[in-house]
Amino acid sequence: MTPRLRQQADGVLVRLKREYPKAECALDHRNPYELLVATILSAQCTDERVNMVTPALFERYPSPADLAAADPDDVERMIQSTGFFRSKTKSLLTMARGVEERFGGEIPVERDDLTTLGGVGRKTANVVRSVAFGEPGLPVDTHVTRLSRRLGLTKHTDAVKIEFDLMPLFPPEEWGPLSLRLIQHGRRVCIARRPKCGECALADICPAAFKV
Repeated sequence: MTPRLRQQADGVLVRLKREYPKAECALDHRNPYELLVATILSAQCTDERVNMVTPALFERYPSPADLAAADPDDVERMIQSTGFFRSKTKSLLTMARGVEERFGGEIPVERDDLTTLGGVGRKTANVVRSVAFGEPGLPVDTHVTRLSRRLGLTKHTDAVKIEFDLMPLFPPEEWGPLSLRLIQHGRRVCIARRPKCGECALADICPAAFKV
């Protein structure tokens, strides 16, 4: 790690913490199970849409045991508006059965355990670890990918490679909040096609400022 990269990472962290002091997950949930379900549903879907669907879903299936025994047709009907509802239903039911059969009905904390569950990749596991359990986890979504590249923190496009580039640049306890702050900044300011560089608190340290 070069001194310049170290300084860049420190600047990004300080400024994002100042801009977004409360790093919160946009998916409505009350426990790790609900967050895991919501995160699976959020693939190729907006958080707003997921939040419209999950209240009724959680009322009918309030636990992994309930979801594991669900009628797939019923689940498909309830989550249809999130897109890819058949594959998501399969993932949800497989996840719930795995939680019941291998983890005693409790959502596991460890990433390696989470990723054994249906529909749970590394990003989803990191969301659950960092948001629900307060454990180190750095979810890399499209916003984190875009911003970390624009800010010169990585040159990769692969989410896992980006995660491993970012991890040594920031303290483990900051990984989850950093991801949430990058996502918030990506939605509000550093948007994909026309970033609002004139409004950006990172513009003077961003190599891509006013160039996109």
